[in-house]
Amino acid sequence: MCYNDANKVNNYMKQYIRKADIILFIVLVVTGLAVSAALTFSHGAAGTGSEVIIESGGDLYATYPLSEDRTVVVPSPKQRASDAPAADHSDEPFAQYDHYNVVVISGGSVSVTEASCKNQVCVKHSAISRSGESIVCLPNRLVVRIDSGSEEGGGYDSVTS
Repeated sequence: MCYNDANKVNNYMKQYIRKADIILFIVLVVTGLAVSAALTFSHGAAGTGSEVIIESGGDLYATYPLSEDRTVVVPSPKQRASDAPAADHSDEPFAQYDHYNVVVISGGSVSVTEASCKNQVCVKHSAISRSGESIVCLPNRLVVRIDSGSEEGGGYDSVTS
């Protein structure tokens, strides 16, 4: 490319991209990022009506309000089929179970603090506190999730039905 052609390209770019175009581009990007961050942080925030839903073996085990602190020992489905008691065992030792998970609801968040499974993925998972988040223990077939508890907007819409 000769020097003359390079000047033509440079002049062409200066003619069509102005300072106002660059400023407009920056404003649009910043606005888009701000709206995205606002939607991300406000959409999934757990409210006062949020509840912790614990499922074991595909069946509902218990539902607790996220605002109340408690410790729940959840035996695996095979363990529950035997004579082991099933309910809130916060005052009983969990050593009576062969396969179990200890779910702790505290300070508006939920975590699995102990499990009988080998891989301990559920224990290593960080605490959850927002609607839609979940902790899963596949070996013990446990799912702990947070639901907003409100019926509005939770059903099907015209796109998914």
